[in-house]
Amino acid sequence: MSAPRRVVVFGTGFVGKMVIPEILRHPGFELAGVGVANPDKVGVDVGDICGIAPIGLKATDDLEALVALAPDALVHYGPTAAEAAVNIRDISTFLRAGIDVCSTAMTPWVWPAMAQNPPAWIDPITEACEAGGASCFTTGIDPGFANDLFPLTLMGLCSEVRQVRALEILDYINYTGDYEVEMGIGRPPEFDAMLQHPGILIMAWGATVPMMAHAVGVELDEITTTWEKWVTPVPIATAKGQIEAGHVAAIRFTINGMLNGEARICLEHVNRVGQDSAPEWPRGNQNDVYRVVIEGTPSIVQETAFRFTDGSGRDAATAGCLATGLRALNAVPAVNDLPPGWVTALDLPLVPGVGTIR
Repeated sequence: MSAPRRVVVFGTGFVGKMVIPEILRHPGFELAGVGVANPDKVGVDVGDICGIAPIGLKATDDLEALVALAPDALVHYGPTAAEAAVNIRDISTFLRAGIDVCSTAMTPWVWPAMAQNPPAWIDPITEACEAGGASCFTTGIDPGFANDLFPLTLMGLCSEVRQVRALEILDYINYTGDYEVEMGIGRPPEFDAMLQHPGILIMAWGATVPMMAHAVGVELDEITTTWEKWVTPVPIATAKGQIEAGHVAAIRFTINGMLNGEARICLEHVNRVGQDSAPEWPRGNQNDVYRVVIEGTPSIVQETAFRFTDGSGRDAATAGCLATGLRALNAVPAVNDLPPGWVTALDLPLVPGVGTIR
C-alpha cells in the first residue's frame, strides 16, 4: 500500500459519526482534522462526539485552520441541498486551497450537468476547482451508487437494454429523519408534499437519469414523474411516534427518462412505514433492499441488501448510510489522481476498497 491519505472530515452527524471510527482503524487513511457546524461540538474531543474513547483530537469550526492542515482531501458529510449556500461556501474554501473534496451532501451534484442544477450551485464550484487545481466528487446511495454504479455496470453486460429500473424499497418504521414535509408520510392524504412537485423531485433524486442516458449515448426526450400515496386504515407506531389511521403511511414514486414515448431509464422508490403497509406495492426478496431490473438481452435482476452482522443491532438503513459515507472516503485516492474539476461516477476507475481486507 502507498502512504495513508490524510483526510479532514467535515460533519459529525449520523454518517460522519459512523465513518470516523472506521478511518481511525483503516491503514489507508489518517484523520488529520474534524470540522463541525454545531457550536456545542467545538472544542470537544472527536472520540466523545462519536461515542468512542477520546482520541486526542478536538473538533473545530475554523475552516482556515482545517485548510492549513493541508490534507489530501476533505471528506464532507455536510447538510443537504436545503443548505446549498453553506455547502458551497465550505467546499469552495477547500477547493480554492487545492484540496480535493469527496462529499455526500449536495445530491444534485451527482450529475452536475443535470439541467435542473441552477448556475448558482454549479459555477462557484467550477471556478473554485479551476482556481485551486482541485477536484470535487459527490456521491450517495440513492441518488448515487445504487442507481449509477450498479445499473451502469450491469448494462455493460447486455447487447440491448429495453428498460433499466433502479428501485429503493425501504421500511421507515425505525427511521427518525425528516419525511413528513418532504414526502407527506404521517400527514393526511390531501397534504401537498414537497417532493410531489415534479421539478423538485427530479432535482432532488433524479440526477442519475440523465447521467445514465449520457453514459450510454442517448438524449432523452423528457423526464417525467409519478407519485402515489397509501393511507393506513389503522394507527402505526414508529420510532418517531404514531401515524394515525387515515394518514399516509407509504409513498411510491417514479422518475422516468422518456425516449420515443417510452420510459427507458427509471428510478422508483417504495418507502413504507411498517411491512404491512401498501401490501400490493413492490417488495424485495428481503426487507430493505436496492434492486436493479434490466429488461434486455440478457435481462438481469440484482438485489443489494446492506446489513450489520456484528451483533450491534443496527438496522439496514444505518448500514446503507455507512456504505454511503465509505463510498466517499474510499474514492479519495482515485479522486486525488484525476485532473482538476467536477468528478462523477463516470470519471472514477474501479474503487476496490484498498486496505479493507486486513
